[in-house]
Amino acid sequence: MNKSGKFKLLPALPFVAAAMMLASRLYYRLARPLRRAGKLVETEQNRSRSIIHNASDAIISTDESQTILEANPSAAAMFGTTVQAMEGAALQQFIPREQRMSGEQAAVSYFGATGIHLRMKGRRASDYAVTGLKASGELFPLEGSISSQTEEGRPIYTIILRDITERKQVQQQLEHSYTQLRELSAALQTIREEERTHIARELHDDLGQLLATLRVDLNLLQQQPPDSAGARKLQQSMDGLLVTAITSLRRIASNLRPRALDEGGLYFALQTLRQEFVERHGIDCELHADEQELTLDDAYSTTIFRIVQEALTNIARHAEARRVQLDLHRIDSSLLITIEDDGRGIAEGDMDKATSFGLIGMRERVWAIHGDISISSDGSRGTSIAIRLPLPPRAAPA
Repeated sequence: MNKSGKFKLLPALPFVAAAMMLASRLYYRLARPLRRAGKLVETEQNRSRSIIHNASDAIISTDESQTILEANPSAAAMFGTTVQAMEGAALQQFIPREQRMSGEQAAVSYFGATGIHLRMKGRRASDYAVTGLKASGELFPLEGSISSQTEEGRPIYTIILRDITERKQVQQQLEHSYTQLRELSAALQTIREEERTHIARELHDDLGQLLATLRVDLNLLQQQPPDSAGARKLQQSMDGLLVTAITSLRRIASNLRPRALDEGGLYFALQTLRQEFVERHGIDCELHADEQELTLDDAYSTTIFRIVQEALTNIARHAEARRVQLDLHRIDSSLLITIEDDGRGIAEGDMDKATSFGLIGMRERVWAIHGDISISSDGSRGTSIAIRLPLPPRAAPA
């Protein structure tokens, strides 16, 4: 205080300034970590949004009322709509509640309170599925998982979905193939037993009777005087029986294995098969092939012969055809086989029937040597079978 009675403030100003400077430094020291933490949180949030936005799987976030809060572009593309159309919409619009329920209540697992039920029939990922609804109205299978977290005191559910339509189609095709193979195996077993029964009957009724008659004639021959008329007659009869027995034996053996394959090769065997087909069924049949191109090893020759034989058998049984054409041509390292008829054709649905054992057998033979086969039919204009078989390289000339 000066003589006039007033306080002097100027000497106190340095202390105030120092205090303000100290407070400012403390503020910046305390605020800097907070700013860094805020930037880190913002960076992590941006990174998470980027991951969700660019994820190949569909990701949807919903609240407890099943309203979609957020959806990524993959989800919009999966359901055939836009992100803007999904956000704010009800989950019911894309995953209908009636499609979430499974009739097997014991096999239903509930995830949170979203009402999404994932069927659990096993431990494989493909068994955990719901059904989605596209904007076009098409239903399609989904593989899904769901997790929950609490944000600002309310639960948020994150659903990750994957379209498994192709996987389901592959599974159905595999199951169909397995069914066909099982039924084909059962049919082959039945055919094998019937063939054994047929062979046994032929051996007994044909060769058995001939041998029994030969034995009787041999006993009678032993009782006849040598060089007598009765002895000569018995010898002629026995010779005829032997010729008949040999013919029967060859016929039985030919039914089991085409003799023409061993005697003349594939071309000769196909010509013989064509002639027998014409004589037996009265259907005109032409064969276009080069004998040199059909000089193959035994395994390929047998497979090709059986394929053509099965095709002709199917034509005779079902096609009601009047004309058949067989073309076999070698191009580079492949053999192209075309079998066409002018019959009543074959329905598309009949080509994949499990009971179409002839077609299935042909396919299995072709696939066994890594070939391709296609069967097409143009209404009442007949059926065309196109086969491509890879062939082993030809042996170099000596």
